[in-house]
Amino acid sequence: MSLARTPVESGTSPRRLLLLSIPAIVVGIVAALILWSLEQVAGLLEGVLWDTLPDALGVDPNGWWIVLVLTLTGLAVGICLRYLPGHGGPDSATTELVSPPLRLRVLPGLAVVTILALAGGVSLGPENPIIAINVALVVAVFARLLPQVPAQISILLAASATVGALFGTPVAAALLFTGIVAAAKGGGSLWDRLFLPVAAAGAGAITMHLLGAPPLSFDVPEYGSPQAIDLLTGSLVACGAVVIGLAALAAFPIVYRALHALRHPILIPLAGGFVLGILGLIGGPITLFKGLEQIGELLQDPGQYDGTQLAVIAGIKILALVVAASALFRGGRIFPATFIGVALGMLGHVLIPGIPLGLAVACGVLGVVLVVARDGWLALFLAVAIPDDITLLPVLCLIVLPAWLLVSRAPEFRIIPAESAPTTSGEAAAR
Repeated sequence: MSLARTPVESGTSPRRLLLLSIPAIVVGIVAALILWSLEQVAGLLEGVLWDTLPDALGVDPNGWWIVLVLTLTGLAVGICLRYLPGHGGPDSATTELVSPPLRLRVLPGLAVVTILALAGGVSLGPENPIIAINVALVVAVFARLLPQVPAQISILLAASATVGALFGTPVAAALLFTGIVAAAKGGGSLWDRLFLPVAAAGAGAITMHLLGAPPLSFDVPEYGSPQAIDLLTGSLVACGAVVIGLAALAAFPIVYRALHALRHPILIPLAGGFVLGILGLIGGPITLFKGLEQIGELLQDPGQYDGTQLAVIAGIKILALVVAASALFRGGRIFPATFIGVALGMLGHVLIPGIPLGLAVACGVLGVVLVVARDGWLALFLAVAIPDDITLLPVLCLIVLPAWLLVSRAPEFRIIPAESAPTTSGEAAAR
């Protein structure tokens, strides 16, 4: 289900909005709790795999252990995809951020393979699977308890709540779903249509903050006043990041076809996990996992990385993202894309010393997220949120223009399967 085609109710009375805001807030809280629970379980398993076991066995977790863990993660995911009911849901490489609700029987398997990927160090984030889980649950509950609420509204509330929880602010959801309400037909003001999604997203964001989730912002020197030269240097970094992102986009279907030539749902993630292990061994632990904590590592002391190191880190992470997305692992691409953008922005700062670090990082994030998410609002939001500097917004609103022109004609960063192509491991049963 394309975001731009999701119907949104319009012309709703203030009384109805007020009444519906109560379940919307509940949806936000529940969506955040489900996300938090999934990440807590993944964090516990991650601690066992990367701390407890290496310590108990007396091995270095930064050496061959990376290859072993990621290979076994691929094997475990493959076994789950083959034998669990629903086969882990649709392949994340083929799905949009918000897709039609899954059958409830699919959700346990999807949660298991997502936890395995997050804990095992796979370069994917939780966004696609957790949105799918929350959407399916909310649609099912609303269909039973509030049948008068259209399924499309249930989907919008669940997705908005989860996006708010993922990014720790309702602003991301409001920006992302503006395209939906702009495309919807009928009367009513824009904020009438955004009222319930923002309520759900705000409740999700606040719940995650109360649960102690780390904020989506990092300590970067403040940008200050815009300079004319910043438009040029920032555009160079952003457009360079777009070009690199487009190269990854071109490689995506090639890698996908190569891995899927194995045709077996156990062999594909097993081979993908082994390749990810080799890449992790080369790039080091900083190139593993979804990338949010690793962004903090990069920005903690930017001066310790030279241009070659940053190029290697970004290159390894790009390859890891493409391989992980191609190898039947369930997960989203926005968080690793943000990490890649930070690394490329830092590389731009090294290559163009005159550009402020915060602007360079913002432009790198802007360029890569534009390619991966194909959404200018989300790219601008993350570009400002990562350095946590609102003074960047005016110059970024101009820099995004040439970057978007490079992206506008490119295909989506996902695999669109042929109608006649056979599904792997019974994926059709999950739809």
